Amino acid sequence: MSIPADPPAPTTWPRLVIISCALSVVVGVVLLAFSWPAITAAPRDLPVGIVGSEKQVDQLADAIEDGSDGAIELTRFDDRDAAVAAITQRSVSGAVVLGQTPMDAPEVLSATAASTQVSQMMDGLSSTLQAQIDAQVRATVEQQVQAAMSGQKAPPASGETPQKFEFPVVTVETTDVVPLSEDDPRGAGLSASMFPLVIGGILGGVVITLVLKGSGVRRLIALLIYAGAAGLVLTGVLQGLYGALQGDYWANAGAMALSIAAISGTITGLAGLVGAAGAGIGAAFTMLIANPLSGAMVPAEFIVQPWGAVGQWFPPGAAGTLIRDLSYFSDANTTFPWMLLAIWVCVGAVFTVINLPGRQSPRSADHAQLGAGKEAAAPAHAAL
Repeated sequence: MSIPADPPAPTTWPRLVIISCALSVVVGVVLLAFSWPAITAAPRDLPVGIVGSEKQVDQLADAIEDGSDGAIELTRFDDRDAAVAAITQRSVSGAVVLGQTPMDAPEVLSATAASTQVSQMMDGLSSTLQAQIDAQVRATVEQQVQAAMSGQKAPPASGETPQKFEFPVVTVETTDVVPLSEDDPRGAGLSASMFPLVIGGILGGVVITLVLKGSGVRRLIALLIYAGAAGLVLTGVLQGLYGALQGDYWANAGAMALSIAAISGTITGLAGLVGAAGAGIGAAFTMLIANPLSGAMVPAEFIVQPWGAVGQWFPPGAAGTLIRDLSYFSDANTTFPWMLLAIWVCVGAVFTVINLPGRQSPRSADHAQLGAGKEAAAPAHAAL
């Protein structure tokens, strides 16, 4: 006849208060991690190209520096083609092409596919230029009117047509060099693609760590199979169904798979070093640090430095840059994100295979089993 076990003792009141307060701190940390990049977001040293004569560039640079408060960093190019090439290679976020004369309409170049926030900022710069041009035109015409009136000794005779002064029309042109696709005109799908990628990477790493039993090699093989399959599925939905991704399907699927492997490998690798707790550490690091700094919510240039640049060294940041470049910026150099993600995968794979918590010598295992046997036998002897 089995004796029912005693119910567990209730949690003490001091422990209850500590747990509740600790949970509130965790919620605050989560809120801070996700809200801080967005609330503190502001353009800082945003690279913008400029084409024009030295005098024109100097005048515009002074005006921009006075009005932007360090938000824009100008880079001079020889002609419009060079500026466009720099935008498509993601060396600059936009450009201003000035006319040869003050009456020639300038052109503002932007790339909505790079960032809708930066594109809106370039539109604001276009409005600022338009206001400056209108003020210059108005001042020039007023000077001409005053000069004509001062040189006219008498009013025009009856029937004589008075002199007319026309305001020249100079309108700033705006050109979107790299627009978003018609299927995703606001870039919502491209931005939203980062969330399932990060969640998928975390979920895969945690499940593989906690559910699969056996050696680290088994976990690594499961990770590679999962990353490859998930890359195909996510790319099929985002590109085939929503049209959020552009370019070659297999290249995008490879980038997705490598990104998921890098995130999941970080979690399984930490678990291979310190055990199941490493999975929690890796998941928290990815969700609370790497993801907010990735530039998925706001451009990396808008995040307080150096954190915006640091975020590009983590898997979510490198993944976001790589996927966006493959879709819209075929001229951009993607060597850095490809190599960085591959390094994260390799390091995670090594630590996953090492599996320090799972390495127990046969002798220590025998001692552990022998000790458990003695403890189980002790009550039997006592009963006899």
